[in-house]
Amino acid sequence: SVGVFLAAEGKEEASAAENNPSRVPPGKPGERSSIFYSAGQFFFEYLVVVSLKKMSDGHYEPKISYQFPKRENLLKGQKEEEERLLQAIPLFCFPDGNNWAPVTEFPSETFSFVLTNVDGSRKIGYCRRLLPSGRGVRLPEVFCIISCLGCFGLFSKILDEVEKRRQISMAVIYPFMQGLRESPFPAPGKTVTIKSFIPESGTELIELTRPVDAHLEHVEFQALLQRLSPQLILHIFASAVLERRLIFLAEELSALSQCIHAVAALLYPFTWAHTYIPVVPECLLDTVCCPTPFMVGIQMRHLEQVLEQPMEEALIVDLCEGKILRAVGDEEQILPVKLQNEVLTSLNRHNNNNNVHTAEQVNALVSEAFVQFFVRTVGHYPAHIRWSKNGSGTFQERPFCKAIASKASRKFVKKFVRTNMFSLFIEEAEKSRIPQEGKT
Repeated sequence: SVGVFLAAEGKEEASAAENNPSRVPPGKPGERSSIFYSAGQFFFEYLVVVSLKKMSDGHYEPKISYQFPKRENLLKGQKEEEERLLQAIPLFCFPDGNNWAPVTEFPSETFSFVLTNVDGSRKIGYCRRLLPSGRGVRLPEVFCIISCLGCFGLFSKILDEVEKRRQISMAVIYPFMQGLRESPFPAPGKTVTIKSFIPESGTELIELTRPVDAHLEHVEFQALLQRLSPQLILHIFASAVLERRLIFLAEELSALSQCIHAVAALLYPFTWAHTYIPVVPECLLDTVCCPTPFMVGIQMRHLEQVLEQPMEEALIVDLCEGKILRAVGDEEQILPVKLQNEVLTSLNRHNNNNNVHTAEQVNALVSEAFVQFFVRTVGHYPAHIRWSKNGSGTFQERPFCKAIASKASRKFVKKFVRTNMFSLFIEEAEKSRIPQEGKT
């Protein structure tokens, strides 16, 4: 059953893994872990094609029509996990429901989803939805690459290559993906070159480069800045920091997944530790009734259905109109005013120079503004970890809060320390003693 997977999406803690690739946290049942990976791993686990099959009632249902590689000799547990995975994928490739009809034109779109298994291990689905080449009316299909690696830009480029080959023939996709599977995943800033033969064109060399800053490689802040004012982004950030319920609305799957990735990335170096579904499939819309925190994306066509649900307080953001449809009401008061203004100044500075910055520069500027917010509010945490002689650390919460001079900042931090994301961050800090902090 698909229920075994909690659909979730978040920001990958790549940098921690780069420093210590072997440090993989043991997953407890139901626990959600960050994706830890190191360079040299496989690029992907599967490439699947999801097609729409006409059912006897006239509706279309998404089904996997192609899978590479086919896995054989799997152990019983692995086989069951694979079956659950392959059952869940079609739902997330066509989250919009079953009302499809053949068409002659369809703009291709790129989006992503994450599936979290009960043991906390996570897989990302990178999707390209397109109309196969041909004449007359036909149905769109989705090429979905399943990987444990969080690097949206890189997989977007791989999907460009897949789409190019699809227009020639399915048979040309296989050797390219085989070449990719045999190549090691590059370290940040490094490039891997894939050789690929295309009939009529000969051998092509495809270069895939990872961004230098690993924690921003799954992110495009530009998508958020184009749709929302800096003031609204701050309200959303304030709600996310206190782990509230957030619902984003847009019609395009790409807009939903890009913007939700971006919101999660604003929390760096903290990680969203709750339900996180960039595009909620129609059959899972009751997710919005959860009493626990969530960050979800819903297609605009389902808005009425969502508003009819018995929901607890949530922030509902319309990405098409760039406005908040429903709020708790205290969003402006959550963050210290002085620090809010500093972040706003940074974001407005970006908006004024909109045309001069590359996507990477925008990512760095925006991330820096929010990282500075955390540095100013909770950056003094290392001084409040007491180390015992055996090397274990204990965080001293009261002296940590008392050390904050600003009354407004202290009020905010007292709420922030109660969040799951702060607790998880401090748990990690208590384990990783830094030598220069090593005085008892």
